[in-house]
Amino acid sequence: MYPLSKAPATIPAVRDHEPARGPGWRPGPGSGVAVAPGDEDLADEARLLARELRIAYRGTEPARPGDVELALTPDAPTEPRPAAPPGPVGSESYTLTTADGRVRIEGPAEAGVFYGTRTLKQAVRSGGAMPEGVLRDGPDRPQRGLMVDTARKFFTAAWIEDRLRTMADLKLNQFGLHFSDDQGFRIASDTHPEIVSPQHLTKAEVRRILALAASLHITVIPEIDSPGHLGAVLAKHPGLQLRDVAGRPVPGAVDIGKPAAGRLVDELLEEYAELFDGAYWHLGGDEYQALTRRDPEASFPALAAIAREEYGPAGRIQDLATEWINDRATVLRPGGRTLKAWNDGYFRGGRTHVDEDIEVEYWTGKEIGARPPEEYLAEGRPVVNLNDEYLYYVLGEPNEFHYPTGQRIYQQWTPLVLRGTRPVPARYSGQIPGGRFAVWCDLARSQTPEQVARGIALPLRATAQKLWDPRPPVRTWQDFRTLADRLG
Repeated sequence: MYPLSKAPATIPAVRDHEPARGPGWRPGPGSGVAVAPGDEDLADEARLLARELRIAYRGTEPARPGDVELALTPDAPTEPRPAAPPGPVGSESYTLTTADGRVRIEGPAEAGVFYGTRTLKQAVRSGGAMPEGVLRDGPDRPQRGLMVDTARKFFTAAWIEDRLRTMADLKLNQFGLHFSDDQGFRIASDTHPEIVSPQHLTKAEVRRILALAASLHITVIPEIDSPGHLGAVLAKHPGLQLRDVAGRPVPGAVDIGKPAAGRLVDELLEEYAELFDGAYWHLGGDEYQALTRRDPEASFPALAAIAREEYGPAGRIQDLATEWINDRATVLRPGGRTLKAWNDGYFRGGRTHVDEDIEVEYWTGKEIGARPPEEYLAEGRPVVNLNDEYLYYVLGEPNEFHYPTGQRIYQQWTPLVLRGTRPVPARYSGQIPGGRFAVWCDLARSQTPEQVARGIALPLRATAQKLWDPRPPVRTWQDFRTLADRLG
């Protein structure tokens, strides 16, 4: 009586669906969400799904006909079955089985089961029901996210929370919070309240954001960029600002030759390390203006002298900048975090090198000193993809930036396309843990927060699709857009 089922319509698309004949599952008046006995850790995921589908939450009561059951299967294989598409799935994988009027979602860890509930939610919204059959799914990349520059433009806690909920439905798991830059410092500080901008998030609001993110299996990655992009801090500490040989202040650049500069930034890092206890921290490291001069040593002779004193006659200012990053990493490393820095903070040819355990966040090859991604990969470093050709949404479109389109990302970009439009060799794929779509607010008044949310909607959905499964999508771009509109 029933034709073979088809895979549910979701974003990102499911990787492997085994069709079957049957009516599928749809929520009804008697439906509920139950948690398998012993798997009470899934209660939050079950309650959320029950609210979203407007059905009952049953706790650990036995699942009834018409119910959804969530279960942990820690001993289940964490790699796709031989007939499934290739790609690591691990702890974020799940299996969703629809049969006999019930749905069972199981996975080796909570995150995978949560993603199974996102698939069920989208299937009901897009088609009214979850199709019959067995669905096996999981991400191609472990790092998948969105980054927002809240320093140049203030975004409320409510706006950020809305983005987190959207991210969760798209199975994105990292939110980058760039809250310090030349134009603003946007989180309250106890150690240095003088640097905080009038519009800022309170620590209570940040804790609320972090709690919501954790419940949605999203890690927040904080960033205090240094030794450049510190204008908001230097406005209150002008004695720490770098000046060139003519005595002119260098915008946003701290004087890395002054120990007091390092102490100030370390005090901030230590303070916020207590607030943000997640697995990642971004050190920044990009666009240090001393190193954009034609002859840095001639422009900054005092720094050049310190470099020679510390590193010998061949010491250069870039060695001081590199050691600055490593020193800040030393402050944060005891917390067990994975540390990150922008690619143009990794200079070649110096006496020092950025510590090997700091991930490269590759955004551009256009900056002075920027190296091609293959160099980092050949060194064995992990490289995260934030390619400014596709993944940079820069307000006002300055410096030849253009608002990215979902269509270009969907049809052209993959995690291997780290710089420009050319992919790196496939042999490096295992060193590219994923990527993030980035919102930068260079011309902050160009768009309202609501316009930003609308503008990034399709590009973010396309990014989520290609990080979950980088193969050429089955749906056409127009079908993808139509589905995105239907899902909301």
